[in-house]
Amino acid sequence: MKYLTLIAAATLATPASADILNVMQVEENVYAIVGPLGQRNPENLGNNATFGLVVTGAGAILMDPGGSYKGAQALHDVIKGITGQPVKYVIDTGGQDHRWLGNGYWQQQGAQVIASDAAVADHQDRGSMQLTGLSVLIGDEMLAGTEPAYADITFATDYTLTLGDVRLELHHDGAAHTPGDSTVWLADRSVLFAGDIIYMERILGIGSQSNSLEWVASFEALAALKPLHIVPGHGAPTDLAGATRDTYDYLINIRSKMAEYIKDGGEIIDSVKIDQSGFSYLENFEGLYGRNAQEVYSQMEWE
Repeated sequence: MKYLTLIAAATLATPASADILNVMQVEENVYAIVGPLGQRNPENLGNNATFGLVVTGAGAILMDPGGSYKGAQALHDVIKGITGQPVKYVIDTGGQDHRWLGNGYWQQQGAQVIASDAAVADHQDRGSMQLTGLSVLIGDEMLAGTEPAYADITFATDYTLTLGDVRLELHHDGAAHTPGDSTVWLADRSVLFAGDIIYMERILGIGSQSNSLEWVASFEALAALKPLHIVPGHGAPTDLAGATRDTYDYLINIRSKMAEYIKDGGEIIDSVKIDQSGFSYLENFEGLYGRNAQEVYSQMEWE
């Protein structure tokens, strides 16, 4: 499925920046704002992710606020090129830094922030560590102004947001990349904002905050909606077939191969050798496949 890139090369930090946010129209008044696939750096201000935007006659709704205060400002600059409507709500779809550390900027603009209870708990648990990491990756100058700011509205598993003529259904079906990952479902246009439950074009990351077993279940829950369009947490908009290929199939492969490896008495040190070569086409594969394997081993050893 092809999506139209409306705005390319939206510079985040300086005119010399090589990192960009691309705006892609998914449906009428529905957009994906696609950041780079690589690591956080001073040029992208922590916005190495994909964000979502829904525009209504009563204001706009933003899926994820940006990875820093300045990252949120840069995201706002891009949004101003799409619509003159103010952002009324920001939905934090998960626990990673680019899913919440820009909250403070948007709250200063008058927006209300919404997140799952599990996501807010994760923000509180990992916020200090994330800020320390960002100070190294993007630098203190680019991190200036970034302070932890938590959601104004929280929910346990489900929440319905109505703005103008738009109705969004928020669902937290369990952990995935982070404990509080949620989806945002725009049913009447069959658009799903999936956050970090879905990675496109780059290998997903399985860390100590992740739950690979629940991630599979969370994917299956969103797949049951049969969305025509998916805005992932990383990469360009896609359909369910693309999301299955780059995310679900990867999870099933690593977990099934690891189950066999553990059954055969394998140790964690050599778990990196399980066959993941079918996914070597994904960006960042070389840097993450080994870490993913060892984390999945640690999790499955106790399942």
